[in-house]
Amino acid sequence: VYFVKGLGHNLFSVGQFCDSDLEVAFRQHICFIRNLEGVDLLTESRGNNLYTLSLGDMMASSLNCLLSKASKTKSWLWHRCLSPLNFGAINHLARQCLVRGLPKLKFEKDHLCFACAIRKSKKKFHKPKSKDTNQEKLYLLHMDLCGPMRVESVNGKKYILIIVDDYSRFTWVKCLRSNDEASDFIIKFLKMIQVRLKMPV
Repeated sequence: VYFVKGLGHNLFSVGQFCDSDLEVAFRQHICFIRNLEGVDLLTESRGNNLYTLSLGDMMASSLNCLLSKASKTKSWLWHRCLSPLNFGAINHLARQCLVRGLPKLKFEKDHLCFACAIRKSKKKFHKPKSKDTNQEKLYLLHMDLCGPMRVESVNGKKYILIIVDDYSRFTWVKCLRSNDEASDFIIKFLKMIQVRLKMPV
């Protein structure tokens, strides 16, 4: 099967049929493709000086060998669109015409999909604590400053400060324009928490 870009149809090669020990016979209005025993495998009708092979009338089971391979780009595009389906399931959908717009092509996996590998991997969880180390709020705070982010916010902020209370797991998130603002904000935050909650930090 040959593919011509922009043609919209695949072209069958007579030479490839002959190399496969098949006989190709052309008549005025029809073309026959036979095996060595003389059994007609395919028949093509002539129209506009072209012999056209119609697969619509054939059995679905015989279509498997007639599916041309999809390009690598098209295979992975459909894999991403129908994720998390594997290529076997996508080929089944294509053969049975179950998805509108999915071309009748044979989709092959030529390399490992990183997203699928991550999805199938098992996450190791931390062992649970035998007992709570902190028995009161604000006894221990965890802080993390990350940035600069590639895309800044509408207000021009590129850094994120995260504060987590170890006991309650309550979380505060503050967006900052620069990492220099973090120390001033932490001091103000600690004073504000002590006044509002009336608890020492």
